[in-house]
Amino acid sequence: MGVAMTNQKNLETTTTHMDTNKSSAQVHEITMVEAVTLALAHEMRVDESVVLLGEDIGPNGGVFRATLGLREEFGFKRVMDTPLAETLIAGMAIGMAGHGLRPVAEIQFMGFIYACMEHLVSHASRIRNRTRGRVTCPIVLRAPFGGGIHAPEHHSESTEALFAHVPGLRVVIPSSPVRAYGLLLAAIRCNDPVLFLEPKRIYRIERQMVQDHGEALPLDTCFTLRQGDDITLVSWGASIMETLMAAEQLSEQGIECEVLDLATIKPMDFNTILKSVKHTGRCCIVHEACRSFGVGAEIAAGLAEHALLELKAPVKRVTGFDTIMPYFKNEQYYLPSEQDIVAECLELMTF
Repeated sequence: MGVAMTNQKNLETTTTHMDTNKSSAQVHEITMVEAVTLALAHEMRVDESVVLLGEDIGPNGGVFRATLGLREEFGFKRVMDTPLAETLIAGMAIGMAGHGLRPVAEIQFMGFIYACMEHLVSHASRIRNRTRGRVTCPIVLRAPFGGGIHAPEHHSESTEALFAHVPGLRVVIPSSPVRAYGLLLAAIRCNDPVLFLEPKRIYRIERQMVQDHGEALPLDTCFTLRQGDDITLVSWGASIMETLMAAEQLSEQGIECEVLDLATIKPMDFNTILKSVKHTGRCCIVHEACRSFGVGAEIAAGLAEHALLELKAPVKRVTGFDTIMPYFKNEQYYLPSEQDIVAECLELMTF
């Protein structure tokens, strides 16, 4: 009964947490990893139920320093170092959520997240359905993911499709500092479990002006980054960078691409994709995860079902290979490049 009551309180928690005086919100020119830190700090200041746990996240600030300085501000009871035990981290997070907290757990690399699968699939994602909505599981599991930093094995996986297949689990991937800040705020405030995957290749590659105003960006929403009439390019995470560069190069050749950042992998905002593709008649999907059984295949299947008569050409995919991510010597051959995207788009225009 106590668990149900505390979770009912979670259900009634406000989803805005906006500062009363927006004009006083500070503006920072920061990287994506700094935007993650900013969002965590903001929520911890306005909501005492938000707690952090993970390996080396305390004084060390995590392997990528995403929690740097938070132990000093909020103390060891709210920023908790854990043993090297991902199963423990996931289980603790679910238990905390069941007793009124909003835990944000860090998994050092996505390649270490598979020990959490039992808890995510069998418990976190099912609690709302199991209790017919009486109990929720407001946890966030953060994990750096993807290749491009010359990491060893198990440090460069892009297996978001595994988790997108789990009913009741949200999968969110930011692609810029602004979206990292806004989407992480939304993830922490969400009453369902969220897997928040951070593309580490672009952790520090770009700076943006981010206002610390506490306004969340919407989950389950595609963001249109560029408008165009000829081809719809759909991507997410770090691959957005190459996708935008390819769109710019194609524009110089007279081909205007509409670029969509999927952002929330599950639940997917398919309607925005469908509307764009019905407008352009062509679609190319870009992701660094392996090709088979991926998110790109799901989008392509949806377009075949709902937009077949509006398509002027087959749906194309530019993806990683159906292999283990190679070591750094061959990593660049695995990751989709700007030229790979341009080549596929030029072929699309021949139909």
